[in-house]
Amino acid sequence: MALARVRSVALIGIRGEIVEIEVDISDGLPGYSLLGLPDAALQESRERVRSALQNSGSPWPNKRVTVSLSPAWLHKSGSGFDLPIAVALLVAQGIVPQEKFQDQIILGELALDGSIKPIRGVLPALLAALELGITSAIVPLGNMEEANAVSGIKSLLFADLGQLLNFVKDGVAPEFNERESRSIISQHVDLSEVAGQKRARSALEIAAIGGHHLLLIGPPGTGKTMLAERLPTVLPPLSQSTSLEVAAIHSIAGAVSERPLLSNIPPFVAPHHTTTATAMIGGGAHLIKPGACSLAHGGVLFIDEAPECNSGVLDSLREPLESGSVAISRVSGTIRFPASFLLVLAANPCPCGRFNGKGRFCTCSSLQIRRYLQRLSGPLLDRIDIRSYVEAPSRADLATSEPGESSEAVKSRVIVAREIARERFKGESWTLNSRIPANQLRERYRVKREGLAFLHSELDHERLSARGYHKVLRLAWSIADRSGVTTPGLQEVEGAYQLRQGIDPV
Repeated sequence: MALARVRSVALIGIRGEIVEIEVDISDGLPGYSLLGLPDAALQESRERVRSALQNSGSPWPNKRVTVSLSPAWLHKSGSGFDLPIAVALLVAQGIVPQEKFQDQIILGELALDGSIKPIRGVLPALLAALELGITSAIVPLGNMEEANAVSGIKSLLFADLGQLLNFVKDGVAPEFNERESRSIISQHVDLSEVAGQKRARSALEIAAIGGHHLLLIGPPGTGKTMLAERLPTVLPPLSQSTSLEVAAIHSIAGAVSERPLLSNIPPFVAPHHTTTATAMIGGGAHLIKPGACSLAHGGVLFIDEAPECNSGVLDSLREPLESGSVAISRVSGTIRFPASFLLVLAANPCPCGRFNGKGRFCTCSSLQIRRYLQRLSGPLLDRIDIRSYVEAPSRADLATSEPGESSEAVKSRVIVAREIARERFKGESWTLNSRIPANQLRERYRVKREGLAFLHSELDHERLSARGYHKVLRLAWSIADRSGVTTPGLQEVEGAYQLRQGIDPV
């Protein structure tokens, strides 16, 4: 009997679980058994591994082969276990020594010719291994960027099985690029490119200060999409831990190429309004992938033409808007992905889009106009902190040659205001005004008496819900932080209420 053991990683959301691959080769009728709750892609590994070994000049054992993936209760999916199974087979046959793969994880998919293909989720797998004290890994060459992003673990990169066998024999790994350093990636858009829009700019800045969700309403061509695209340029850079978390989500989704892997600029994700609820939230029958709201974690999720979205798609965002994460349940278990994002919705004022100003050119009936915006459900709108009307730029705005205020200037004020909030919330589990718990707004973070009296009057007249009441209080703190006011008073509360109702600029 020949027994071999190597280790790999199975992903549960963005959390990794070490999997031990055991291979037993024994006498008996030739056969291959794979144990440990493998999915269909993993069941097919037998033929990939067999062809890869034979085309690399290594034998396939003509005996009874049993491959066990433990822990046995954990569902395993994907083709990333091909390479560790192949290595364990080589160890079991005595072709390579067991000690060469101690305290090491192995990741990779095998092609029939023996080449090692890149896989999804290498970054979170390496981070999980590092947390468990593993400091070495064998990784496909195609995942070099993700491997270089994790410091503290030595990643050995190989393009094919032959290179790996040569390394085991002579101890010399192939030479590839050095580890890249983390740097800030410049943005190609700037807020100075937006003409006019004083009210919407103010709303955008306050949304960035407190992490408040935003609804932009205006006719086509007024700059709603331009404003939304430039929101990430006024947000503070991501911390290193958040940047790695964002990169891990994109790695699992197979979207690493869509943004620089170690960029500390908040992501901007803009799914089409015809997207499905599964694409928005995440899911899948076998391989559960994060959706658009998780890809926007730490950044901005922008949905243009929001009233045109399919029924239920926007309402599926209600849970992540409140909790900052998404739980996807399947028969195999529940997987949770981070989804703390800033939501920006854009909508026309009516189906034809020309109901602005005096509405002279609008062809919609009053009933059509009412029904159009009613496609955005009340519970969803109640979770939107700021509503801003985006009017068409004036002739003076379009004719001026002077650029507007730059993203860098606005970002500097946002960073200062967030630092004020961070100092105020020192020792708390949150750092943004939009995350202040309701009970803390009543106890520790109260506004001045005249501000509360104004809000109580609005509650009495049923112009404000209980959730809206707390939203206004959180907005008032963000306005106060921008103005340098220690405690929000009537002016800040009224300004927050106006932003909430979409009445007047602050």
